[in-house]
Amino acid sequence: MNKTVFYLSQLFLLLLVSAAAQSQSGISGEFKVDYVPFSKYVRPMDSTKTNAESNFKRAQIVFEVPISLETDKYNNPRLWSLFVNGSYARMENRNYNIQDLPIEFQAGFPTELLNTQVGIKHLRSISPSWSLLILASVGVYTDMVEINKDDVLIQGGVLFIKQFNPNLALGIGPVLTNSFGVPMVLPGIYFNWESRGALHFKVAFPEGVEFGYKMSDNLDLKLVGELSGMTAETKIGNKSSLLGYQQIIAGLRPQLKFGEHWTLEPTAGTTLLRSFSTTNRKIKDIFKEKDIADPRFTTTFYGALALKWKF
Repeated sequence: MNKTVFYLSQLFLLLLVSAAAQSQSGISGEFKVDYVPFSKYVRPMDSTKTNAESNFKRAQIVFEVPISLETDKYNNPRLWSLFVNGSYARMENRNYNIQDLPIEFQAGFPTELLNTQVGIKHLRSISPSWSLLILASVGVYTDMVEINKDDVLIQGGVLFIKQFNPNLALGIGPVLTNSFGVPMVLPGIYFNWESRGALHFKVAFPEGVEFGYKMSDNLDLKLVGELSGMTAETKIGNKSSLLGYQQIIAGLRPQLKFGEHWTLEPTAGTTLLRSFSTTNRKIKDIFKEKDIADPRFTTTFYGALALKWKF
């Protein structure tokens, strides 16, 4: 499968992971900003580091509001909730030569990206150890050059989740999207494995991994590795295409709790991977591999600050 297609399906699954992991009894949310300073552009034709460079600045906000919450006969939550989230990123690109860029980027890398969506989630048990997660959303995914109907993506998913024990869960199911012009089904996988106690870890696919030490009730010090990104509809040669921005980071993240409702999470670390990719919005291009690698950037500093709340 085309790497861009695989990435886009995993990007949507990040929302599934968040939805599956958080069965809220009240209003919850997160506001996060992250920053990557200028780093050098690596020419994909021959993997040469150039003098061109780009940075990345992003603000994100997420809300979830329960509509209905009951306890079922298995003593598990039966939840309906509404979620809204949005991400806005700005990038500066300087010192680029057209001949160093792949054809699809010769008009330049994007300077703005906007992802917004609103959706509904339903979580319920179907047996003592199995649960069903249903998720549907509609959103705008744009590079801000022109916003029209092509930028509107409708997505949904159904995951059957097996809870092997309190620390281990595995889910699988179809994810439906119109990202490629017509509705199509992609595979969805959810995996969550975590330990509890003072020294703990968490492995969540496709979200990332973390290893932590709980120093007190209000302070948890973690080492994290994390996948994130954005996607947008864009025009390449007057044809509708999908643009993907992806980054993998590693860093140190202290988690500080303030009372019962507020949590602050600063992160300082490095980018392990940062790249752009594109694909045509045609089913025939799903399995087509590119002749050259995707444009990427050298490793550099990564910083973020997140404020979470739960009422």
